[in-house]
Amino acid sequence: MSHLKITCVIVDDEPMALNLVESYVEKTPFLVLKKKCSSAMEAMEYVKTDPVDLLFLDIQMPDLTGLEFSKMLPKDSRVIFTTAFDQYALEGFKVEALDYLLKPFDYAEFLAASNKAYNWFSLIKEKQTSIISEEKEFLFVKSEYKQLRIKLADVLYFEGLKDYIKIWLKDNPKPILTLMSLKSLQEELPETQFLRVHRSFIVSLKSIEVIERSQIIINNQRITVSEQYKPAFLAFVNNNSLNL
Repeated sequence: MSHLKITCVIVDDEPMALNLVESYVEKTPFLVLKKKCSSAMEAMEYVKTDPVDLLFLDIQMPDLTGLEFSKMLPKDSRVIFTTAFDQYALEGFKVEALDYLLKPFDYAEFLAASNKAYNWFSLIKEKQTSIISEEKEFLFVKSEYKQLRIKLADVLYFEGLKDYIKIWLKDNPKPILTLMSLKSLQEELPETQFLRVHRSFIVSLKSIEVIERSQIIINNQRITVSEQYKPAFLAFVNNNSLNL
């Protein structure tokens, strides 16, 4: 999650306020400024074709107020209101604003509000990732000039050999060989189904038959759990053990 970037737009009819928030955004590593707008109408035209994650939105503006505009935003966009009038706070929260910055605000206040947004988007991303992980049932791997469809339910374990990986499948005495690193493969696999237990092995958790000291037995193959990966493995064992 440390690489999460949040795209944003600043909307304010005061040029000084616009420039100040821009300077704050530029200081904040996870924020990516897409546009500065001097009216809600201008911002509305922009986000129609280029939706962003977050809007720093002034409330008191001519033609269309920030509150009115916030109700028209795409459902995935979020708002941090910026205003000189604190009587809008309650209304701001009614439209699910992530935070509310009362002018004049300093960088520390701006950063605290931005961190709230970062945490919110991090949680959303985690949920989306877990849904994708649960739904993933197969991988396509390149082997001998062909793209093979590997059903994840059939995988016993993956064995890394320098630049290659051996994919061991149930009911298949010979492994499938593919040019890939275990690290890049690990990023593609659902964490709820597979666990790296050694520099050279990622195992299917449901295929583990026996755990003996620091070894796993899968299909008569003994695989050692190395020290580096032991904490995650022990957590898995504890979570799936009967406490008699």
